[in-house]
Amino acid sequence: MQPLTELSSGEASVRRSDQVTTLRDVGLVPWGDIEDSTGSAAAIPYLLAAIASGDEAAAHDALDRLRHRICRHGFVVGQATAVTVPFLWDLARRPQTRCRAQILLLLRSIADARQWEIMAAAYPKLRHRGHHVEWESAARRAVRAQRGAIPRLLAEHDHELVDATKALACTLAE
Repeated sequence: MQPLTELSSGEASVRRSDQVTTLRDVGLVPWGDIEDSTGSAAAIPYLLAAIASGDEAAAHDALDRLRHRICRHGFVVGQATAVTVPFLWDLARRPQTRCRAQILLLLRSIADARQWEIMAAAYPKLRHRGHHVEWESAARRAVRAQRGAIPRLLAEHDHELVDATKALACTLAE
């Protein structure tokens, strides 16, 4: 497994879509070199670990904090978003994760994010100020890259999870 250390046009490289990234790989990401909405993304591995912990209250709290960092206001993504998405997919696949439906809804928000793209279309000069449009596009691609997990999630017995999966699938079909 290759480390995720190459940074290009402001985004950390993500492996090909056929290579699933699991929480075991979280240490391969140079989190300190990546920014989220609060500054350094160095706290993201700890938030992912709390989501995976099995403690329902800790998982929900960590997911709320992570959402604020990678999809602020439910539609503003940043540099760390695309790199975090494969780990969210891994957590959503795990039956022991306490907030799987909420993770899928976060993935849906990320897949819907077009804040910077819309702004750049209206004001073309913005496209040349930073990498926000590229980060947004990379985040959407990262969500789509692992959509192969959807059929298995739709087969689950948890109705809330199935509803969230259907909502994400509808967003990805657009």
